[in-house]
Amino acid sequence: MYADCEDSRSANLLFEKMPKPNVFVWTAILSFYSRSGMTSECIGCYSGMKLRGVVPDRYVFPKVLRACAQSRQIKVGIQVHKDVVTYGAELNLQVCNSLIDMYSKCGDVESARRILDQMVERNLLSWNIMVSGYVSNGFLVSALDLLKSMRLDGFEPDLVTWNTTMDAYCRMGQCDEAWKVFEQIREPNIISWTTLISGYSGIGKHDIALKLFKDMASKGRVFPDLDGISGILVSCRHLRALLCGQEIQAYGIKTVCGFSFYKSAGPALLTMYANCRRIRDARNVFNLMDHSDVVTWNAMILSYADLGMKNLGLDCFRKMQSMGLRNDPTTITAILPVCDLDFGKQTHAYIIKSSLSMVIPIWNAFIHMYSRCGSIKTAYSVFSNMVSRDLISWNTMIRGLGMHGFGQAALQLRQEMTHSGLRPNSVTFASVLSACSHSGLVDEGLEVFYEMVNAFGFNPEMEHFSCVVDLLARAGRLEQAVDFAKRMPLQPDKRIWGAILAASQAHDNLSIAMLASEHLVLLEPKYAGHYVTLANTYAKAGRWDDSVRVRKSMESKGLAKPSGCSWIENGN
Repeated sequence: MYADCEDSRSANLLFEKMPKPNVFVWTAILSFYSRSGMTSECIGCYSGMKLRGVVPDRYVFPKVLRACAQSRQIKVGIQVHKDVVTYGAELNLQVCNSLIDMYSKCGDVESARRILDQMVERNLLSWNIMVSGYVSNGFLVSALDLLKSMRLDGFEPDLVTWNTTMDAYCRMGQCDEAWKVFEQIREPNIISWTTLISGYSGIGKHDIALKLFKDMASKGRVFPDLDGISGILVSCRHLRALLCGQEIQAYGIKTVCGFSFYKSAGPALLTMYANCRRIRDARNVFNLMDHSDVVTWNAMILSYADLGMKNLGLDCFRKMQSMGLRNDPTTITAILPVCDLDFGKQTHAYIIKSSLSMVIPIWNAFIHMYSRCGSIKTAYSVFSNMVSRDLISWNTMIRGLGMHGFGQAALQLRQEMTHSGLRPNSVTFASVLSACSHSGLVDEGLEVFYEMVNAFGFNPEMEHFSCVVDLLARAGRLEQAVDFAKRMPLQPDKRIWGAILAASQAHDNLSIAMLASEHLVLLEPKYAGHYVTLANTYAKAGRWDDSVRVRKSMESKGLAKPSGCSWIENGN
């Protein structure tokens, strides 16, 4: 009774007075420890129970296995599994489900699947736990295959199954497939909505994520929680949707107490304001957040870094250090983009001596910092000495080599990455194409582009098309660049025509310069600089009437090119 009423003190006092507690008493205590998250106490209690000769039963095992799963203690879990077999509970449905959950959460999906396959009786929960285990451990295709097996076994998916399936598709970047699953759910819950919204946000489709959030809010059946609010504020940040961000802040303050709101959503809100260049609002949010939490300072440092306010970012970092707060990986990755080479080297020395020396994102940030500061050899040394690398490590190093004109080295590194077993992503190809462009490797760049499409099945994005156009234009192959731009499945943007314009001016090709200028005027009709460039290009080609016409059009629209200015210091 005391355990069920969460009165642990009274329960323990009574338990200690009992000379020979039976299995039912032990079960009550174990259940209390398990559901309270007191995993060490639960496991210790189970050991004490066995030492006192009490035989565990099918009600005991799920409690202990849950504690093993929560604490990721697979060795203890394996011993409990042996006890399950020893005491004849291996056929019990609830015990088997608990074993699947324990092995899945401890990362041993093979053992989890073996138990599922050997079960005499399964229920929907058995399948859901295994599907969830595959998804949480990154075996996404296996999760989707298991869903088919589940249906063949006569079980239809419930809301939990659909939510997990959506999560699998979103993690694979196939959010449109996740949306198809979402549409099959009669009454989506907050997890359904948040999974889909986070999925689109995760692949950079923030406009769709924001639309989904508005749809959810307008229906009035499901109300966003703090995780959902934090997630959508990230999309507002990327879209610079200031008004939406302010509305979401107002909603959050009304529905959640202020401290809890700023504790959870504060970092996302702060960085949203900073990305909208509302630094005063960002500081106001910072002042309302918990200053004993390193996440608060990380968000402020990151905001200053994004705004190019390097000195303020460093000041913020130093103040955080003076308060005695311990750096985490995010602190280091946030401060490195704003520091100079000397400060970066000091930070490098600090990391080598610290407990963070095995954190891959930190070394990725060092590669970027050294590349940005011109020390490409040191960047490559950091990359070469990494014990393990992720995809971002390779992409950052490839981009760094490209920035410094080492196109051939970037190509070679991409081959090494493939041989290491890592599959390149769209960022990899954009980095390699950029490297080829800066090094004049036209044929190699075109080969990479078509390999990306044909061999790896990627749909090129605007950045890839822009790199190819820039590659061709820089090499003087202007007609080919224009033809490529016109055949794109996407509408060429200002980057495309800007690259063509710059190259055509460098190669004195007036006809293509005029074509590029005309497109830029259409794309940005309120930007005076494009009109001036077009008018000058017409004049240079002897088309004086067209030049006058463009300037009159510019004047009639009230556009004026900002006057240039220079600053000098007089020595005082």
